[in-house]
Amino acid sequence: MSQLFSPLSLGQVTLDNRIIIAPMCQYSANNGAASDWHTIHLGQLSLSGAGLLILEATAVNPEGRISYGDLGLWNNETQQALGKSLKAVRQYSPMPIGIQLAHAGRKASTKKPWDGGDAIAPDDVNGWQTLGPSAIGYDDKSPVPKAMSQSDIDSLIKDFVSAAKRADELGLDLIELHGAHGYLLHQFLSPLSNKRDDNYGGSLENRMRLLLDVFKAVRAVFPSNKAVGVRISATDWVEGGWDLEQSIVLSKALDELGCDFIHVSTAGLSPEQQIPVKPNFQVPFATAIKEAVKMPVIAVGLITQAQQAEDIISEHQADGVALARGILYNPHWPWHAAAELGATVTAPKQYLRSSPHGQPSPIK
Repeated sequence: MSQLFSPLSLGQVTLDNRIIIAPMCQYSANNGAASDWHTIHLGQLSLSGAGLLILEATAVNPEGRISYGDLGLWNNETQQALGKSLKAVRQYSPMPIGIQLAHAGRKASTKKPWDGGDAIAPDDVNGWQTLGPSAIGYDDKSPVPKAMSQSDIDSLIKDFVSAAKRADELGLDLIELHGAHGYLLHQFLSPLSNKRDDNYGGSLENRMRLLLDVFKAVRAVFPSNKAVGVRISATDWVEGGWDLEQSIVLSKALDELGCDFIHVSTAGLSPEQQIPVKPNFQVPFATAIKEAVKMPVIAVGLITQAQQAEDIISEHQADGVALARGILYNPHWPWHAAAELGATVTAPKQYLRSSPHGQPSPIK
């Protein structure tokens, strides 16, 4: 029996299988509001047979967007637009849906990737003043962020809380806090980007403070029958930066606070990163964290083959596997994995006849 297709509980949210669709930015929102593209895109992914769909990084305020095309959840307009897309998706898919709440910090105010992804100056029509733990730009070409004041931090936490309440009102099953890939919460964690000398900088305890404060505030307002987890970059891949040892300390602290899962990625904070990219290159970080915590651990990164994913689960390297670009390339990846591993997935009745002639159908 396939372990990849066995159930997984994230808090009180139970998934039919251990395949998770990771958040993937679409840069297709209008002033933070979901568009028809989101309805089409999310509809396609929701029919994939995966156990969970997590919506793309969704900014908790306008300044938290990576680009001017990013999804947001900060007012009635953004909530209603996303609600429209979710209503359409839910007519045809019972898949649990979560959302990744985020703030891009110093990596905000950029062009869309297909337009080059360069930083946009604060005085440009599509740009704004970025924020960060310290007045240190991502690179020499990026504008210097404003170092956040205590008032800025207090407002940020309130914005995460407000977005969490809106996520609940939308009927979303899960929240993932984005503490990875060089965005704001990660910027506070890493000594490369955080040079503060107050309660949010210096020691590891202080650098972890903002992420833990955000987690506690969101957990307090999001219903207990719904899950709250965190995505982290387990290493900056830069000497003297955030690393696995610190990630384990953070993961244990989150575990003690009742975090429902941790989603382990790497990198994104510094242009000096040296990443040894190859299949499973991030899985050992997930495994090391899994050995230190009780909560489920999700692995991600160049997991592209069914047997590869099966082995990660069956060998207890992680509790779940997340796919991003791989499932964009092949939106029916879980169907094909189920066929290869002798399992089944849930799919619409309209697709029951889709299996190749003479082959058993993996969909039910």
